[in-house]
Amino acid sequence: MLKQILISLLVLVVAAAGYVYFVPGADQTLRRLGITARVPTAYAANAEGNGGSAPAGRRGAGRPQVATVITAAVTTSTINDRLTAIGQGMSTQSVSVTSQATGTLTTLLVSPGDEVKAGQVIGKLDADAEEIAYDKARLAVSDASDTLQRTQTLAKTNNATAVQLHTAQLALDNANLELRNAKLALDKRSIVTPIAGTVGLFQVTAGNAVGADTVVTTVDDTSSILVNYWVPERFAPVIKTGMPMMAQAVALPGRSFAGTVSAVDSRIDPTSRTLQVQAKIPNAAGTIKPGMAFSVTMTFPGETYPAVDPLAVQWGGEGSYVWLLTADSKVVKDKVKIIQRNSDGVLVEGDLKPGQQVVTQGVLVLAEGAKVRRLTDTAPGPDADASGSTAPAGAGAAS
Repeated sequence: MLKQILISLLVLVVAAAGYVYFVPGADQTLRRLGITARVPTAYAANAEGNGGSAPAGRRGAGRPQVATVITAAVTTSTINDRLTAIGQGMSTQSVSVTSQATGTLTTLLVSPGDEVKAGQVIGKLDADAEEIAYDKARLAVSDASDTLQRTQTLAKTNNATAVQLHTAQLALDNANLELRNAKLALDKRSIVTPIAGTVGLFQVTAGNAVGADTVVTTVDDTSSILVNYWVPERFAPVIKTGMPMMAQAVALPGRSFAGTVSAVDSRIDPTSRTLQVQAKIPNAAGTIKPGMAFSVTMTFPGETYPAVDPLAVQWGGEGSYVWLLTADSKVVKDKVKIIQRNSDGVLVEGDLKPGQQVVTQGVLVLAEGAKVRRLTDTAPGPDADASGSTAPAGAGAAS
């Protein structure tokens, strides 16, 4: 048991000595904790020599300490430049064709899948009584017209009074109204599609009794397809009618369809915080069917911001900042505003420029305007040697 305790103490002493000897600024950290650490004699002597190789930040007494840091280059990243959403297709126009009268469906003149024109008759109800009423009204008009002509002839020879002439004219007008009424009743015995398009499945068959407003079938105008989809509210200021979009139908893998934004809703949904958008896709070949699901993609100019390593962002009393490495190998604070955090970087708003170096490791021992030594990393920094080259990435030598 005693042997294990001694071994443990020895390991702790060696670890502490290694920390003091190898970690830059370790003695300062220990002094802040109230612990005084003595630098080994050989190390101190070496640090005082002209060609000493003591680690950065460990100099002899009376000489300024130089911290060793690792930096990373500032890059740029663009956000809000691409939108992907799920939408659903619908026909440009769609109607449910209904019967306008009560009766028995005698015949259907089209079949499901047929293309029809606006105003085309697709079915008929029994119309015997309406045809008789129409014929009677037509005869009544003919009779009233003849009576008016005879009265006008008599009036020219003063054998008919003005009252008789007026009565004959009134009788003809009433007969015409009755004829129009009979024609309207007869027309209602025909089932007519109000739009051009493709006939859907029939809800009733010939021989069935139907009532007024009974749905007989549907007609869809699929010459183009409308796709409804919802986008996050942050895209509301940039989406305009006429913008291009691409859609991929789930039922048609590998095929993409180009379209344009045809309508944008006037308000944001307060529950989902999304905006409804409608796009139109040409469908002359009839490949797309109403009701299909789509994956919609749109691209935008986006917003470009400087991107830094997450380890470079520090926090102080005035907010977030980074340590920026200057051309003379000094560090200065550069205040930044965090825009977005990603797994591989942090997008910030500030005065940073692409290619500048920010400190990612060694930030705890830095002070404003302090001189530093930068370990080489994946990108050359402003403190490259006179030849403009640096050591290979990951090398352990100081730049």
